[in-house]
Amino acid sequence: MYTVKNYPTKKALLEDFKAGVKIETYQPGGMFEAQREGQICIEGPHYPKPHKFYLGAVIENGVIVKILK
Repeated sequence: MYTVKNYPTKKALLEDFKAGVKIETYQPGGMFEAQREGQICIEGPHYPKPHKFYLGAVIENGVIVKILK
């Protein structure tokens, strides 16, 4: 899954999360149903750029509420 904001690095995403920024997620392309609750894997940056990071997270209503390490 992706975040609505196209984070270039894991560090940038973590900084926003720690600052309390609401980070929304989505599943692009419509091939797979978008998950709205539970544990997910964030990929970044967005396609077509090569993914440079992956991050485990927990979402509620499509918003990251916890980062998994």
